[in-house]
Amino acid sequence: MSDGSLELLKWLALVLMTGDHVNKYLFNGTIDWLFDAGRLCLPIFVFVLAYNLARPGVFERGAYPRTMKRMALFGVVASVPFIALGGLGGGWWPLNVMFTLLVITATLYLVERGGVGNLVAAGLVFLVGGSVVEYWWPAIVLGLAVWSYCKRPTWTAAAVALLALAALWFINRNLWALAVLPLLLVASRIDLSMPRLRWAFYAYYPLHLAALWLIRIPMSKAGYLFF
Repeated sequence: MSDGSLELLKWLALVLMTGDHVNKYLFNGTIDWLFDAGRLCLPIFVFVLAYNLARPGVFERGAYPRTMKRMALFGVVASVPFIALGGLGGGWWPLNVMFTLLVITATLYLVERGGVGNLVAAGLVFLVGGSVVEYWWPAIVLGLAVWSYCKRPTWTAAAVALLALAALWFINRNLWALAVLPLLLVASRIDLSMPRLRWAFYAYYPLHLAALWLIRIPMSKAGYLFF
């Protein structure tokens, strides 16, 4: 898949995520088509991450630690508006999607390092991390399967990825995540030239949550109820 196609996928996921969050935080999730379209965001973000981490030489160039540091930083920053917007168990659970992507990256990093100790650590990160982040273990399994398939295409990896997408039903209560498959197929058939704005995507996540939080303040004062 071309770099331009991957960039286009990220922009599409960003737009769908924004619509999904506007629906969730400003309209109490009453706009069904925005909710359904938003189910594609997580699979796209996970696919792009796993695809990039599976590239040759990524581990040797130290990309894993750099990526984890960025995700941890922006995940922490995003936690302020994410928690303030409410709707979380115990006021904090689950952690936002930046931490979901962080758990995927950390697990793959330990797998790449190899050795019994690192593989055991990867299993612990998978088990514990998957229990505290958005989209839980299906998202983590999806990332591992896509990464494995991109490294060495096998029917097993493809089947696990498909099952992980279907398992998102337990969170989404629908199968719209599977709609990402034809989208990825089309993206793999086109070659686009688009500039890569790496930091823009990291920064946008906490910024758009903060904007929604601020927008809700005058809405609350006007008597609008949020659930």
